[in-house]
Amino acid sequence: MILRTLVIVFAAITLVARFAWAQLQQSAPQSAGSQAVQLPLSGRTGQGGGVVVNQATIPGVTTSVNTLSTTVQVQGPYSGSIAARTPALAEGKLSLKEAIRRGLQYNLGNIGMSQAVRQSRGQSLVARSGLLPNVSANLRENLQQVNLAAFGIRVPGARSIVGPFNYFDLRATLNQTVFDFTTLNNYRATKAATEAAEMANKDAKDLVVFAVSGAYLQVIAAQARIRSVESQIETAKIVFSQMQQQRSVGVVAQIDVNRSQVELQTQQQRLVSLQNDYAKQKINLARIIGLPPAANFNTSDDIPFALASPLTVDEGLLQARENRADLKAAEAQVLKNRIGDGIVIVKKSVNNK
Repeated sequence: MILRTLVIVFAAITLVARFAWAQLQQSAPQSAGSQAVQLPLSGRTGQGGGVVVNQATIPGVTTSVNTLSTTVQVQGPYSGSIAARTPALAEGKLSLKEAIRRGLQYNLGNIGMSQAVRQSRGQSLVARSGLLPNVSANLRENLQQVNLAAFGIRVPGARSIVGPFNYFDLRATLNQTVFDFTTLNNYRATKAATEAAEMANKDAKDLVVFAVSGAYLQVIAAQARIRSVESQIETAKIVFSQMQQQRSVGVVAQIDVNRSQVELQTQQQRLVSLQNDYAKQKINLARIIGLPPAANFNTSDDIPFALASPLTVDEGLLQARENRADLKAAEAQVLKNRIGDGIVIVKKSVNNK
């Protein structure tokens, strides 16, 4: 009787050990080599759009003096914005400082590049995780019965079903790569990409400030043109009244009266056109800074003309190299691509060996 019991126990232990070993082989982690980060075909990952300044000469209407007209064209995502949380303005006045603050907060150009920076930082964290220790734990419980007859074990006078019995499997693993050149270079490449995205975001902020300032100045210029035409209309009214009085006493001909009347009506037509242009410039500014198109506001800052300090070509190039964020972003993109090229070269050399 004791011998039969020992045989049954030995058979059960053997089956359990074989099953546990099979489970261990199935759950063993498969080690895989690190893969290089796939870089885009073009290193420039920034969004499209920009701010362009155009200048054109406009011939004078009554004089031979040409006028230099400067316009600021905003293209791409920089020409739009999301709806502001506080669309109303205090007393309907909009200062240049408030317009720039709203542009940096609600303009689509700055928002899009800020999201690109967050995405790049996330990719850098993912690449950095490959250099950190990897700790994993697993706990499982197995409850089963074993049919000895299915394995060809038959003991006279003993049950062929063993169990039910259970066992616990608790495992913890710690993986740490001592040195992985590919993973290290992936992390360096993502850090360079993050720096490039941050520089591109700074450049986007500069473009937003440029776009808002240009649109604000265009609104001020439209107001100044309206005031100029209004003064010309007042002058044309006085001239037309004088011509009517002189015609009544026979001093001037009727054609002079008609000429002064046409001049008055021409100035009035110009006023209507400039008022429409002023409304369009306000809508353009509102679109850039997150205000509704029908927002009723007036600019509160009057920015007079100021002559810029003289600047040589060499000084301008030096300031551009030191301060232009788009140039620094391009340099960071070149560094990232060089790191990626180094990974590819190392991979090819290893495969050839």
